[in-house]
Amino acid sequence: MSTLKPFNKLPALNEANILLVENEERFQQSLADVMVEEKKFVIKVRLAKNLPLPVKNEESRPRIDLVVFIINLTSELSLQSAEASLKHLDPGYFHGKVCFMVTNARNVSVPPERLDTVRKLAASLHCPLLCAEDQSPDGVTNAAERLLVILKVAAGLVPMATALYLSNLTRCTMPMDMEQQNLD
Repeated sequence: MSTLKPFNKLPALNEANILLVENEERFQQSLADVMVEEKKFVIKVRLAKNLPLPVKNEESRPRIDLVVFIINLTSELSLQSAEASLKHLDPGYFHGKVCFMVTNARNVSVPPERLDTVRKLAASLHCPLLCAEDQSPDGVTNAAERLLVILKVAAGLVPMATALYLSNLTRCTMPMDMEQQNLD
């Protein structure tokens, strides 16, 4: 098992590669199906339950432009899997090439502490945190559109924009009142 590195391969012309990591694999397939319908550039979607990725396919694996951790807030295992997978990413990915996406944020059965944990994780790594609705086709389409914007920049397909710049604009920050509660 090896660490995934962002700059060990050259990018392909007019192509973007995204890795969707979800422990339960419920949402990632429907999200991938919507994303590959994009016609302006070629999108290759890779799916994984967790990291690290197997070494046997490492030579044929394309450069991964964006890694998205999909966390189902109704499952503690989903959060733990994402946290464990983070160790297998090269630090270079945390410069605008990692994104967190949560589902079921509005679910009443979700403990509020779980969302706070994900928000703190995203803020500590300076990564964007997106909320997605996975129950409806419109929700999946909206989530895919938001990811496509981030993916275009991370893959270098937007002139005069870099993933690091986008990361500064979209990163998750903790409100002052939440930080203050932790100090008390």
